[in-house]
Amino acid sequence: MNANAPGTGPTSPRCSAKGCLADAVWVLAWNNPKIHTPERRKTWLACEEHREHLSQFLGVRGFLKDVVRLEAWQEQPGG
Repeated sequence: MNANAPGTGPTSPRCSAKGCLADAVWVLAWNNPKIHTPERRKTWLACEEHREHLSQFLGVRGFLKDVVRLEAWQEQPGG
């Protein structure tokens, strides 16, 4: 077994949805413009099942800035 495969380590990224233990596949980058500078990005992680729900939650509040696959996010400088 590959020790770096998703879900195989104690620190595998997990979905941010309450109670979900699934591996994260997506990064939802967001900020609250009332308290964060425009360039600041906070992140939630999402599995396939919860990506849309979490995106909608952030989107209706005007917080969602980007949705990126986890692998692509990790390849970015500072990711």
